[in-house]
Amino acid sequence: MNKRTLAPPAGPARTLALAQLISRTGDGAYYVTAALFFTQVVGLSAAQLGLGLTIAWTVALALGVPLGHVTDRRGARGSAVFFFLCASVAIGSYLFVRSFPLFVLAACLYAVGQRAGSAAQQALLAGVVPKENLTKVRAVLQASYNAGLSLGAALGGVVLLFDTRGAYLAAFALNSVAFAVGAAVLWRVPPVEAAPAPAEGERTKSVFRDRPYVAVSLLNLVLVLHMPLIDVALPLWIVGHTEAPKWVLSVMFMLNTLAVVVLQVRVARGVTDLSSAARYVVRGALLLGAGCVVFAFSGSGGSAWSAVLLLVAAAGVQTLGEMLSMAGSWEISFGLAPDGKHGQYQAFFGSGLTVAEIVGPLALTGLLVYWGAPGWILLGALFVAAGLGMVPAVRWGERTLAGRGEAVPDVADAAGIADATDATDTADTADRQLTRD
Repeated sequence: MNKRTLAPPAGPARTLALAQLISRTGDGAYYVTAALFFTQVVGLSAAQLGLGLTIAWTVALALGVPLGHVTDRRGARGSAVFFFLCASVAIGSYLFVRSFPLFVLAACLYAVGQRAGSAAQQALLAGVVPKENLTKVRAVLQASYNAGLSLGAALGGVVLLFDTRGAYLAAFALNSVAFAVGAAVLWRVPPVEAAPAPAEGERTKSVFRDRPYVAVSLLNLVLVLHMPLIDVALPLWIVGHTEAPKWVLSVMFMLNTLAVVVLQVRVARGVTDLSSAARYVVRGALLLGAGCVVFAFSGSGGSAWSAVLLLVAAAGVQTLGEMLSMAGSWEISFGLAPDGKHGQYQAFFGSGLTVAEIVGPLALTGLLVYWGAPGWILLGALFVAAGLGMVPAVRWGERTLAGRGEAVPDVADAAGIADATDATDTADTADRQLTRD
């Protein structure tokens, strides 16, 4: 990959990034306008909206691994296209839904299509990109994800400026079309051979029986609690505990989004194997914890500008921690998954984000808004503990894979003993290999 550009090399990686950019542009417009659309146009109450979305994401969580298994059996490309089209149909149906039961059905289809489609897309990535390049390409996809959300959010802002029924309907139509176009783009990716069916009498091992993988997934669930932080808990914290103006939240959101778009690929270059991945998760967790401490001090009663500086500084520290921990977790999620089972394994690993979206707002609000600074300190400690716990969990996963006859990189120096210069040289070598590919 050329260090001067965010674009992935021509071929499947670039096609996957394009599909990500297109589909998430529609999602960006959806996220900005959804609450007002459902309450002002559809006519749902706030309670109905919250309940319906909770039901939808819970259904997506329950069906994630079974549908991931279907992805492995049917093929990742066809499954990804199918699930993207399901999301397109679901969003399109919102244009005609005017009752709570139909809203719940459409929301369930959308949540399932989005989550299952994301897992299938990761399985497709694992099938068409060499293993040594997976994390770097995944970083490009994350940058495309954030770029699409930013562009879509800007379009959603225009919709809010007009604030008319037609404008809201146009935003949802855009999201529906974006998923359909994304599905068409995904069809250009080479197909991945489906996993063979087990022989008669042979017992297929589920991801739920892979205890090391379950362990790393649960630890990652703690780390991704930073995702709903800026959407729910931080606005309430800023209003109720600091002297900072409300507009600082927009600054923090833009800082996070633009930093990921610009820096995520560069940050991920140092992740080349499970050893470096574990180190990255530890460093990212330490930064997430440090950011929580700074957030705690932002409510200490100083001036408005001191609160703004502390909030922006904390957001910057946490954004770097997010990029480091995510880069490491991608490598771990792919590296510890057996060949032929990336569909169900990626679905299970990604379910942590779904759980965070379901329980995170309530848990973080109670912990931070009602408990205050001690809640921030506790959250930071949880981040650090989860990061440190990832090291023995990855070692456990390595031993498990080795027992199955699958070679994986050694993680003996995962706590950070390896020389930093060697890690940089390894990253540059892998980067040149990706350019040749």
